[in-house]
Amino acid sequence: MAEKLTPGPGSKTGSLKFARIYRALLPFLSLAVVLLVFLLADLFTNGGVEKFSEMMNPLNLMLVANQNVIVALGALGMTLIIINGGIDLSPGSSIALSTVMIALCLESGYDPAVALLAGLATGAAIGLLNGAIITRFKIVPFIATLGMMSIARGLAKLMSSEQKINAPETWLNELLYGAGLGPFSRGLIALVVLALLLWAILKFTVFGRYVFAIGSNETAARLCGLRVEGQKMLVYMLAGFFFGAAAVMEFSTLGNGDPSTAIGKELDIIAAVVIGGGSLSGGKGSVVGSLVGAYIISLLRNGCVLYDIPNPVQEIVTGVIIIAAVAIDQLLLRRRS
Repeated sequence: MAEKLTPGPGSKTGSLKFARIYRALLPFLSLAVVLLVFLLADLFTNGGVEKFSEMMNPLNLMLVANQNVIVALGALGMTLIIINGGIDLSPGSSIALSTVMIALCLESGYDPAVALLAGLATGAAIGLLNGAIITRFKIVPFIATLGMMSIARGLAKLMSSEQKINAPETWLNELLYGAGLGPFSRGLIALVVLALLLWAILKFTVFGRYVFAIGSNETAARLCGLRVEGQKMLVYMLAGFFFGAAAVMEFSTLGNGDPSTAIGKELDIIAAVVIGGGSLSGGKGSVVGSLVGAYIISLLRNGCVLYDIPNPVQEIVTGVIIIAAVAIDQLLLRRRS
């Protein structure tokens, strides 16, 4: 009778190494694929590389980087949540409500610094409320944040009487595109600083290790004595802070508080994290990957504009990318198990 063959430990180790290498390279592979698609499209439709050269022009790439700041800041917050094994569907509504709060503060005569803090605090408060609902009432994150998405949007409309709130011009209007350091705008500098801060938190602090531990195996984390509920609330609150920072940049772009802004922005934010190697199953993700993922989303939109591709097609492509990234993630998980 033939002996049944079973994979040895080396096979599992090889799978784990492949999965780690793949996740590290995924955002850069995705970027290469996007660029290759645009290059081939230019060659086959125009017989040259004029549009591709325009897209790769350093000035255009810097413009894309500036346009990317809002999604990238949101992606930093979503990275925390996804690594922790959760999800948040409310960033777009949180951004809208925060812009309204900033505009109301400025309209009431408060100092711009106070308005900025109000925007950050609004985002953090929504995140903390999300965490409290999820942990105290044992509601799955998808449902809890879906409800908060509607609540925050409704509050934004209620507080603004469903109208844009025009605010006096201050230095907040120059925060995103204002001159910073060399070719880098103030918004880009703020993004880099916050990204480095989050990277250091995840890499060198006990809190960062707990974030990964809970996302990888929440049951095991509980058995090890971790205060899972408290950690989750802190994660959602910190993520809300990043959504508030994205709102500050959104206000800088708009110059007013708009209750209807950032509709669907959560899709871009989640897509950026997933494309960057984050796993919706938890325990996987990185700051660098999410930043590259966010840049890919912005570059994709920019390229579609240059190539005269209609907006509905852009949305279809974004959806296909998300499904493909999640499908590959699930294949890797099954290969590990």
